[in-house]
Amino acid sequence: MLDRLQDTPPDALLALIKQFAADEREDKIDLGVGVYRTDDGATPVFAAVKAAERRLLDEQDSKSYLGPEGDSGFVHALMPIVFGSDATMGGRIDGLQTPGGTGAVRLAIAIAQKAGVTRVHVGTPSWPNHIPIITDVGLEAPTFSHAKADGSADADALLQIIRAGREGDAVLIHACCHNPTGIDYSPEQWDEIAEALSTSPVLPIIDIAYQGLGEGLEEDAAGLRKVLARVPYALVAYSCDKNFGLYRDRVGAFYAKVAEPAQLGAALSNAAALARANWSMPPDHGGAVVRIALRDEEMRQTWLDELTGMRERLRWVRSYLAKADGKVDGVPLGHLEDQNGLFAMLPLNKDQIAKLRDDHAVYMAGSGRINIAGLTKGNIDKFVAALADVSA
Repeated sequence: MLDRLQDTPPDALLALIKQFAADEREDKIDLGVGVYRTDDGATPVFAAVKAAERRLLDEQDSKSYLGPEGDSGFVHALMPIVFGSDATMGGRIDGLQTPGGTGAVRLAIAIAQKAGVTRVHVGTPSWPNHIPIITDVGLEAPTFSHAKADGSADADALLQIIRAGREGDAVLIHACCHNPTGIDYSPEQWDEIAEALSTSPVLPIIDIAYQGLGEGLEEDAAGLRKVLARVPYALVAYSCDKNFGLYRDRVGAFYAKVAEPAQLGAALSNAAALARANWSMPPDHGGAVVRIALRDEEMRQTWLDELTGMRERLRWVRSYLAKADGKVDGVPLGHLEDQNGLFAMLPLNKDQIAKLRDDHAVYMAGSGRINIAGLTKGNIDKFVAALADVSA
């Protein structure tokens, strides 16, 4: 039967990675892969992670299975970071560990489908894996506009979806540091979104994958918390891969918020059953590392300091690019300073992107998305000059 299978199109980002690796030019710039980099171009292991791993090595006494729920200590240690001081909302929020934020999104969509959701609205552009996950679960994925041409969030489009929603609808919302645009909703827009959801049958599914890389831990979770304070039900997908630098360890968490504490058991038992069918048990190492780091005061402070350093570097890159506004014809840069996180979208066509790669060794996704962490004090002027050349 396998001869019935047809080739799928190659993943464009994986192809870009191979092209970049094969390029022998010493001044090449990688703006494609979505990982944080220091000003030296490295993606380091956090000092807090190293310290937690040393303790784990010394103290771990078993490699036995955790169960489909994963490390409950990790899940609960993370909750005050995500949800604030009233992390459980009176026993109405709890969750389980997942293989990365991707596993958390998959589980949220599967739970929504089991609860009766038939379609999940997605603002576009979005993370390229959102819609494939939704459709693979068997749900519709209608889209709406996330961003306006001026580089601000199109909150009106989202509000229209929420206000016109019906039973069986869900909407997937990025909590902060939007991937791929870097365009987040303002505090005032979040107030409107939360108010609209409070009287709508639409189920919010909130993906929070970059907390701490935008404005700060508290600021980046503020919109999520506003929504959860107003709605009876919500699903949350969380990733520690970015803000702990644990990419290959796949560290994520799924949370459900319900109207009454008595409903939480059913939500979590269904989540555990779906997790069992999907990946059986989540990997332990990364979750245990986060749990140890968050529970130890010194490690926790080290992590917070490292996260602040990451955020400040990303803000420096955005500010530097914004100051170059006007030097590049047809490519506005000033609005980048008002955006957040690792990513931004540049209005470049395919020919310009190819010319950047061929003539200047600058590699980016074909959509115009760039990972701004790939820019450093040593290469950012070269990048601006390359942009000016291809847009002249």
